[in-house]
Amino acid sequence: MTPLPHAIRAVPQQTGFARHELTRILDLYGRMVAAGKWRDYAMDFHRDVAIFSAFRRAAERPEYRIEKRPALRSRQGMWALVSEGGAILKRGDELSNILAPVERKLMKLVAD
Repeated sequence: MTPLPHAIRAVPQQTGFARHELTRILDLYGRMVAAGKWRDYAMDFHRDVAIFSAFRRAAERPEYRIEKRPALRSRQGMWALVSEGGAILKRGDELSNILAPVERKLMKLVAD
């Protein structure tokens, strides 16, 4: 009798953003562009992480990176807001909580 091989879990080829997540991120990006704070963005999709980077100018490092790492869902949360220097500013399970510091910054820009 030959044992059956274990079922192989399908590993996704790349991690991406869901439509509602991307809509939320691009809405914030559009408001920051309208405020004159950001000018460019980039998206990177890898096997374990999807990254949205927002730039003040195209030739610089991104001011913020919004990272989605599904493997960290049960640990620290799959969302992270990373600063220009690489420090993790906020980490959690909800995208809205991760975007909150940037939205507060936008409110200060509009109020000035």
